[in-house]
Amino acid sequence: MDTVSILIADDHPVVRRGLRALLETRPGWKIVSEESNGRDAVDKVTKLRPDVAILDISMPDLNGLDAAALILKARPETRVLILTMHSAEELIKKTLAAGARGYVLKSDAERDLITAVDALLHGRTFFTSAISGVILDNLRGETTHTGAERKHGDRLSPREREIVQLLAEGRSNKEVAAVLDISTRTVENHRAKVMEKLKLHSLSDLVRYAIRNNIVEA
Repeated sequence: MDTVSILIADDHPVVRRGLRALLETRPGWKIVSEESNGRDAVDKVTKLRPDVAILDISMPDLNGLDAAALILKARPETRVLILTMHSAEELIKKTLAAGARGYVLKSDAERDLITAVDALLHGRTFFTSAISGVILDNLRGETTHTGAERKHGDRLSPREREIVQLLAEGRSNKEVAAVLDISTRTVENHRAKVMEKLKLHSLSDLVRYAIRNNIVEA
């Protein structure tokens, strides 16, 4: 692979600049796009077909985990690396479930990011050493989801998770419809179904659910 094309998605410009500067120290590695939200990242991956997509988990419009799942559905050839400040066990398991091949803490990026991207390019996985125990437990099947809310959350479809995130970010039904290019009635139907599925009774309940399940950042 002579030239490596990389997309970076993070809602903080200073982080994107730092990642670009670090990654472009490798000859032949080129940043083809910088995005500030997950939805634009999915769109640009589909159009530009980069070799690697580096996604922050906490982004507006569409979070990194849901963006990863959509990217890998549209273009399985792109290797997805999750970059985050958080090392929570639940996030790591969701990263694996989304199909991402790597997970690097932002605090370890200077040390690990180039190694992680190189591993993905050669068909390997890479997870920051601090979370290796969680990965092993997950692969052995020693950790399980607990709690009724988590079970309900696991049954949300990708479109339902998108709508939950947009509503939790304060978008109206009409605004959600415009972002997703669907009718307001369809948004209303999805919203009602989600509220029933999750046993929620108000928008504030929905916001709390989205924060607890890392769909949006508090």
